Amino acid sequence: MDLVLLGVRGSTPAPGPGFVRYGGHTSCVAVVPTGATAPTLLLDAGTGIGSLGLLLGQEPFRGSILLSHLHWDHVQGLPFCRAVDRDDSRVDLHVPVQDGVSARDLLARMLSPPSFPIEPEGLLGRWRFLGTPDGTVSLEGFEVTAAEIEHKGGRTMGFRVADAAGSFAYLPDHAPARGVSAQTRALVEGVDVLLHDAQFTEDERSLAGDYGHATVQDAVALADDAGVGRLVLFHHSPVRTDAQLDRITDGVSARVPLLTAREGMRIPVCRAG
Repeated sequence: MDLVLLGVRGSTPAPGPGFVRYGGHTSCVAVVPTGATAPTLLLDAGTGIGSLGLLLGQEPFRGSILLSHLHWDHVQGLPFCRAVDRDDSRVDLHVPVQDGVSARDLLARMLSPPSFPIEPEGLLGRWRFLGTPDGTVSLEGFEVTAAEIEHKGGRTMGFRVADAAGSFAYLPDHAPARGVSAQTRALVEGVDVLLHDAQFTEDERSLAGDYGHATVQDAVALADDAGVGRLVLFHHSPVRTDAQLDRITDGVSARVPLLTAREGMRIPVCRAG
C-alpha cells in the first residue's frame, strides 16, 4: 500500500508564502491499496481531504474514513470535500464514540445549525456513521487495529494498518510524556512506517504538555524504542514555517530514519528487504 499525505498540519490551516513547501492543510492521509490507483481508506478529514479529488479524478470516493478524534482540525474538511459529498459516493465514517452518544450525534454537534447549514444526513451519497472498530478488524481489505491513546480533550484513537506487504501506525495527536500504555505500544511495535505527532520542539515542551501533544524528541524516542522502520514527523505547528521545518530535526539523535511530512508526499509501506 501507499500513503498519500493530503494534510500534515495541526490545530489550524496555515496559509501564506511561508507555508508552501510543506503545505498548510490539516490532517488527512489517504491509503491506496497495492495495485490500485484510488484510495479506499482515509485517516482523518481535516482540510487536506479537499485534495482527495486529485487522486480520484472524476470518480467518487467509495471506502472508509477513520477519525482519530473529533477536534476541529481533524474533521473540518469533511463537508467541503466533493469526492465524498456526491450522489454516487459510499462512505463508512468511523467515529470514536464516547459518553454514551452515538457516532451520528457526536458528528452532529459540529455538523448542524447554527454551526453549519446541514446535519449529517444532508451529505450526499450512501453514508454510515459507525463507532470506531474494536480491536483488530478487516476494513477495506486492510487489517486495522484501533486503540485509545493519550491526548487532551476527548477520546482519541491511534491506528495500526497492515496488509500482506507491510504495516504502518498513525498517531497524529499523542502525548507520550503522559505515559504509553501497552495497547499504544502494540500499535507501533515494529511497524514499517510510523506517522506521529511532532507538533512541538524540545524548547516548547511546556506547550506540548499544555496541549496534550508530543515533541519531536518524544516521537523519536517512541519510534526508536519500538523498532519502527521509518518515522514520519506529522501534525506540524501552524506557526512553524517551511524554513523552520527544514531544521526541525537539527540536533536530534535518532536510530530510526526520519522524514518530515510534506503535503502531497507519497510513502510506500513495505517491509525492509
